Amino acid sequence: MFQKLNRSGRFSVLAYFIGWFLIVCQLLRVFFFIWQFDEVSLKPLDILFTMLTGLFFDLGTVAFVSLPATIYYAVLPNRWIGSLADKVLVWFFTGLTVFILVFNFFAEITFWEEFRTRFNFIAVDYLIYTHEVAANINESYPLPLLIAGVLATTTFILFLFYRQGAFAHTFSSKATLKYRSAVVGSVLVTALLFSLFVTNSQAEWSTNRYNSEISRSGIYSFFAAFRNNRMDYDEFYTAVADKQAFGIIRQKLKAGNSEYTSEGLSIHRTVTDSLPSAENKNVVFILVESLSGSFMKEFGNTENITPFLDSLAQQSVFFENLYATGTRTVRGMEAVTLCIPPTPGQSIVKRPENSNLYTVNSVFRSRGYDSNFFYGGDGYFDNMNAYFGGNGFNIYDRGRGSVLSDDIKAVRNNIDDDEVTFENAWGICDEDIFNKMLGVADRQYTSGKPFFNFVMTTSNHRPYTYPSGKIDIPSGTGRAGAVKYTDLALKELFEKAKTKPWYKNTVFVIVADHCASSAGKDDIDVANYHIPAFIVNLPEGKNSKIKKLCSQIDLFPTLFSLMHWSYDSDFFGRDVTDNGFEERALMGTYRKLTLMKHDKVMILSDQKKQAFYSWKNKDNSLKPLPMDRSFLDEAISWYQTADYLFTNKLLK
Repeated sequence: MFQKLNRSGRFSVLAYFIGWFLIVCQLLRVFFFIWQFDEVSLKPLDILFTMLTGLFFDLGTVAFVSLPATIYYAVLPNRWIGSLADKVLVWFFTGLTVFILVFNFFAEITFWEEFRTRFNFIAVDYLIYTHEVAANINESYPLPLLIAGVLATTTFILFLFYRQGAFAHTFSSKATLKYRSAVVGSVLVTALLFSLFVTNSQAEWSTNRYNSEISRSGIYSFFAAFRNNRMDYDEFYTAVADKQAFGIIRQKLKAGNSEYTSEGLSIHRTVTDSLPSAENKNVVFILVESLSGSFMKEFGNTENITPFLDSLAQQSVFFENLYATGTRTVRGMEAVTLCIPPTPGQSIVKRPENSNLYTVNSVFRSRGYDSNFFYGGDGYFDNMNAYFGGNGFNIYDRGRGSVLSDDIKAVRNNIDDDEVTFENAWGICDEDIFNKMLGVADRQYTSGKPFFNFVMTTSNHRPYTYPSGKIDIPSGTGRAGAVKYTDLALKELFEKAKTKPWYKNTVFVIVADHCASSAGKDDIDVANYHIPAFIVNLPEGKNSKIKKLCSQIDLFPTLFSLMHWSYDSDFFGRDVTDNGFEERALMGTYRKLTLMKHDKVMILSDQKKQAFYSWKNKDNSLKPLPMDRSFLDEAISWYQTADYLFTNKLLK
């Protein structure tokens, strides 16, 4: 084989590089097959098609990666071949490219460990927020050892190329114009064909999501996600007439205590409580990082890592059957503040022109509330400060030099070093952010204004570090410890809050932003969207366990009802306690959009495709069903109308 590669003459190093890349990509797939052995399809034809599809995408990837080198080899005149400059350039850029790709292969493994997927839009986001990501990697992995390993591997690969004569042939072989043209032409044509006719979604050939993901090329997937961060519904998904879509949704949102204020393409309505209250209770809203329902004893967990939350479930309005809308923190924020289904592509929190929207804070502000957003890291991350600041919240965060736009009038307050007892890559520990909120709440109470404080936690996130000695699980040893620490921090928050004069007039709302993992063998892993939610400190008679299937988008409409508020609404969420509430959940990734009703699941895909399933809770499996047109039209309508309202600036 090596003799054949050396026959490539001037292009020998390139031939070795391409061969090495293709082999390593296939070995990585074998590694992922072994990793997901229990869930991947191991039928011989499925394995073969996974590997062949992967090889196809690898060929496109290596064409793009090697194109600059191919052009260099093709245009350098024969008289300069083997010169000092030629040798320096070839050795340096070959080494640099191999180093980057080896690091990429390591990164793909760590990314798979976290998300069970090849690079996607999350990887694109992480490239933007370098401080958090670099610090997270440094705290989660032995970075010096990792870099040393990458350097050693790169050196070994270059040595292998050298020993096999690749560099010698490259620096000693002349190339005819015909040969140069043939090589550069084949690489260029391959790159053009992939650019024009091949989409990353074409790797989704299998009903088993893991087979499709393993088929992908990580690098190709990364750049595909980079190009497709914005996805207009009508362009990518099956649609119906806008009038029909709004007609369906207006019927779904219709309630005895609400009245639409206009006809046509709008869901704006006035919600009037039968026993309207002028009382303005303080509201502390806590969005907990990655709190899966499966962590709680209430849902069958036996590790005893949420003792406080399990006790809280018995003395609150507890949502037993509530589902997150997405798999990212910004999706959870979008869902609870806008009460809207997940729109395709990026969350609204990260999109342009997302200020001055009609959010739940609009309801609070209409009643004279002082609203604040608390985050233990730099709120520049994921555009959080711009979103919350642009929608009426003042900001409390750990500023690292990022500034708000001049268009945003919010006051930004820095959390000072002397207020911090522990901090990792993502921010200060949950105890510290809760203590900061308590101090601000004391000042708000003194001012006489009711307050709405939105707190985002960070401790339940890799590297899973927290103050030592707080719980019986050592810091940094895994997810279970981080969950148990967050549970302890919440317990201490309530213990401290109960000593405050404002506690009796304060309602606490606790919900997860998303589950700790959302990956499975199906396009949508339904069980990994199930999250707990609590409304705490309402009059005791209101405490109950709500068994209805519902969504994050229903949380605030339910709270407003329990507090007997009348308000204007542009929300897709409804009061779950209403007798007319129709059970359903809305879930998605950045490309898959889902409607679930009882045990039926409709999944819309961005190739204008859709699939209908029955879901079995016992083993979390999806079984294909014949298409139900009425169910499909409803699923389309939820997402099409949400996208229409935001795109046309009708949520302002």
